[in-house]
Amino acid sequence: MCSLLYSSCRLYQLERKLDPGNAQFLSEVRYIITNEERKIFLELPAQERKKFISDFWQRRDPDPSTEENEFKTEYYDRIDRANELFRGEGEDGWQTDRGKIYILFGPPTERMTLPWDGDPTGRRQEIWYYGSFPVIFKDIQGNGSFKLVAFNYDHLYQLNIAQAEAKKTPDAEEKLLDFKLRIEKKRVDIEKVEGLVIIEIPYTGIVFKSEDDRLMTTFDIQIELKDSAEHLIWDYRGSLDIEIKETELSELSKNHIFEIPFVLEQNLKRLQQGKNFFTVFLRNQTGDEEMKKVVDFIL
Repeated sequence: MCSLLYSSCRLYQLERKLDPGNAQFLSEVRYIITNEERKIFLELPAQERKKFISDFWQRRDPDPSTEENEFKTEYYDRIDRANELFRGEGEDGWQTDRGKIYILFGPPTERMTLPWDGDPTGRRQEIWYYGSFPVIFKDIQGNGSFKLVAFNYDHLYQLNIAQAEAKKTPDAEEKLLDFKLRIEKKRVDIEKVEGLVIIEIPYTGIVFKSEDDRLMTTFDIQIELKDSAEHLIWDYRGSLDIEIKETELSELSKNHIFEIPFVLEQNLKRLQQGKNFFTVFLRNQTGDEEMKKVVDFIL
């Protein structure tokens, strides 16, 4: 039973349903993927995740003009090296505390293994230095499993800053397009079904162009409703504009909402035979960003 907030529970359930390849990717990038990227990845249709993975590494490529992605190569080299260095703690070396720090920051400039001060049992501690910044691990249980410790709040604060810096990419300011999708049924009977496709786009993820004191962009929207046998029942193609004053942006609600009405009068029997799917494809003309989502539709 999940006791987290609904959104966290939903993402947890989506992660449990990942196929082995996508689950492995998400596990391996746990130290560098942002919360926003993780959410988008989990909510994508399965066929879109391969492109996400490619884009994920491309955003972190320090030199896109070369064939090799040096960041990706170094990241996986550090995973391999961590598995060699920190084995024997009951899990893969890269998943240990020492492995995490090694992957995020690379090998320390200095590494010392010392007795734990004041401990009569001879338990050990390791101190890693990155320049003048110390990272301390202690074998708390005396079983060879070293845990990251912070001996004061300032140490922990500085470590958190360092981890946040490590997650930054060359395109750290690049916004990621995301949206919420839901279907609202207004009328359902034997002759007609009416409703709304409701798309909510966070303003923080929208790339605008600026003219004078106004922000504007246009979204291309494609919507398809298919039945359980993949027969097309209804579709929509169009473009919708957003235009606001720059001074209004901070005063607006968090999301911009598009509501696209639909009316179904044909093939209603097909829709009653099983699970149907609305697929929504968005493209922001200004940022040339794209995103697709799928939601169930049951009569």
